[in-house]
Amino acid sequence: MKLLDEFKSFAMRGNVVDMAVGIIIGGAFGKIISSFVADVLMPPLGLLLGGIDFKDMTYEMKAAVLEGTEVITPAVTINYGLFIQNVVDFLIIAFAIFMAIKAMNSMKKKEEEAPAAPPAPTKDQELLSEIRDLLKNK
Repeated sequence: MKLLDEFKSFAMRGNVVDMAVGIIIGGAFGKIISSFVADVLMPPLGLLLGGIDFKDMTYEMKAAVLEGTEVITPAVTINYGLFIQNVVDFLIIAFAIFMAIKAMNSMKKKEEEAPAAPPAPTKDQELLSEIRDLLKNK
């Protein structure tokens, strides 16, 4: 029972919950970017490059072995088109994260640059100021 309580207190700490939310949102963001790259960005890019579909860009290392119409051994290929697509996914996600961190850092700098109000004088400081003012007036 003690182990379960310890796990519960660990799992419910703020940092763990924040991290879990970040991971879930990051996964969803990654899916959105992957769809954007595969479905929106790559088709026009392939069209500009002469009607190339990046999914079909492969290098065949070994041809498939067929017996009639049945595939006995599938072809061995290097799918470099999908690799290019994944690199573009990564670059877009990395740039978006870079911009988000840059924005957070600039907001943090603005907070640090704002001057803090001077602390109110203590009673001792007020009394010393009064004594100083009285001595000046004599």
